[in-house]
Amino acid sequence: MTGLIFLAVVVALAVLILAKTIVVIPQGEAAIVERLGRYTRTISGGISLLVPFIDRVRARIDTRERVVSFPPQAVITQDNLTVAIDTVVTFQINDPARAIYGVDNYIVGVEQISVATLRDVVGGMTLEETLTSREVINRRLRGELDAATTKWGLRISRVELKAIDPPPSIQQSMEMQMKADREKRAMILTAEGRRESDIRTAEGEKQAKILAAEGEKHAAILAAEAEREATILKAEGERAARYLAAQGEAKAIQKVNAAIKSVQVTPEVLAYQYLEKLPQLAQGEASTMWMIPSQFGDALEDFAKALGKRDEDGVFRYEPAQRDERSENIANADDHEDWFNTQSNPEIAAAVAAANAVANKPVDEEPLGTGAKKAISPEATAAIEQPDTTD
Repeated sequence: MTGLIFLAVVVALAVLILAKTIVVIPQGEAAIVERLGRYTRTISGGISLLVPFIDRVRARIDTRERVVSFPPQAVITQDNLTVAIDTVVTFQINDPARAIYGVDNYIVGVEQISVATLRDVVGGMTLEETLTSREVINRRLRGELDAATTKWGLRISRVELKAIDPPPSIQQSMEMQMKADREKRAMILTAEGRRESDIRTAEGEKQAKILAAEGEKHAAILAAEAEREATILKAEGERAARYLAAQGEAKAIQKVNAAIKSVQVTPEVLAYQYLEKLPQLAQGEASTMWMIPSQFGDALEDFAKALGKRDEDGVFRYEPAQRDERSENIANADDHEDWFNTQSNPEIAAAVAAANAVANKPVDEEPLGTGAKKAISPEATAAIEQPDTTD
């Protein structure tokens, strides 16, 4: 029985010695080993052997990068306003021995140094600068903390201001100011948009009026040219009509005169024709009464004496002229083939066709200038200005 107890004590002692000798450190951690109360070495991830009952692990340190968020700190700005600032510090322990032996609690040390540095930095800024200068504050905080915690074996990798909360009254004032600024910008943008719209509208109206004026100008020029051409053609037609009427009247008179000479009309025939025409003269609506002057007989007597020949009994008798060959030829000539020819003059037809071509042509975009003939084709101008040879 005594042997069994001794064996159990030996096994328990062996297990205890083995437990004190072998130490397993996980990856991402470091352990501080002391020998008889004095620092000897730092061990990290893996299995390490210790001298049992002489070496011991003082502390285990997490060597991974850590993110610590500190509670809001009341900070007074340069313009005497109190703001609450939350900070987030990212750091990593590079030297576990310094973190254990250099400071009692490095988390509290980082918090206090960050608060002191934050108050120093923000105390020199106004509220507006504090709200708009986060990068400057973060950079200064990181520099101050990194310089202060280097002796503790820490490396400050990043410092961020998580929130900056001014007092409620200041927040309300800031919101009102921001609302006023937004309304101001909205009014400015609205005014700018309205101004731009008015400018564009005025430019469009200006362009429309310019184009309308150009169109009216072109239309007036074309209308003037058309009126000029119409007047010229009308004058040409009236001149040709009067000329043809005069020619026809001359031909008719010549024809009647030649016919009278060729048939040798006697006074008896003329008197008969005169009597036939009297009823026709009386058919007019205003021909209700005829007045014959008393000297009318004397005038006929003088006419008979001038044209007649006095015979042996003292009576003046009219003797027709002798027939001549020229009068008979004129009376018997039949040269009225082209009297009723309605075909237009080729030159006038060409001028009308050229004017129609110009009228159907679109108006040019460029101004025509002072010369109205720029809107007319050279063929129309040549056809209009060509001298008339119908005379």
